[in-house]
Amino acid sequence: MAAQPGVLPRILINGLAATRIAALDRGLNYGDGVFRTLRIADGRPRWWSDHLAKLAEDCNRLGLDCPDATVLDRDLARLEPLPASGVLRLTLTRGEGPRGYRPPISPRCTRILTCWPGDGAEYPREGLTLRVCQLRLGPQPALAGIKHLNRLENVLARAEWNDPAIDEGILLDHSGRVVCGVSSNLFLWRNGRLQTPSLEQCGVAGVARARLMRRAAAEGLTVEEADFDLAALLDADEVMLTNSLMGLRRVARLGDKTWPQPLVGPRLAGFLDA
Repeated sequence: MAAQPGVLPRILINGLAATRIAALDRGLNYGDGVFRTLRIADGRPRWWSDHLAKLAEDCNRLGLDCPDATVLDRDLARLEPLPASGVLRLTLTRGEGPRGYRPPISPRCTRILTCWPGDGAEYPREGLTLRVCQLRLGPQPALAGIKHLNRLENVLARAEWNDPAIDEGILLDHSGRVVCGVSSNLFLWRNGRLQTPSLEQCGVAGVARARLMRRAAAEGLTVEEADFDLAALLDADEVMLTNSLMGLRRVARLGDKTWPQPLVGPRLAGFLDA
């Protein structure tokens, strides 16, 4: 979602309008926190309850004290009216703490809501063009699936290209397994099955990914989390990407491989948005 030129985001920190956090905040110093990014459509954050549930799950895995949903609902109300379209980011850190990696015994978490108005999509409606990134994701099961604040792997991967014809990069792990896009999750339609990479070792398990898996299974489709390499991706009948901003988008090209027509993508997009 492209920001409007010259328009600054609106920011709440712990429920109050502000633009700065403390220099000793552990989110700043150690990446000690989690975040969610939501699309605003028709003046409302899309899939708000899903994102709050995933935020609580990620906080639990990191031992963070997640704010109650009523607190976050109240923060959201203080940002209203929201723009008709835009992006909302919800960030939670472990708050301020002393020097050193040891977490504070009684932390006071910092919560940040940032709202950017937007008037256009970051991705085209369909027919994405991809590249394979040189960066390889390292395994770390303790963090796998969590959208934590340390996203340097993604930053370095995204810095690999400036070609405006490339919409997204594909990330592999050190074993050559396909994991995800730089800012998206990946789905294949192959042999009548919907497949998505296993994220037991690394990668972010996005809300859109979980939502699509759940709803596709409820519609009777076979949905599999699996390990597969780049050759299997190129052999797929259709390739799609998801995240909370784009929804579901069809891939048209990866290198010399093309997928000229959608097969199940429009139907799956309907599941996601239902």
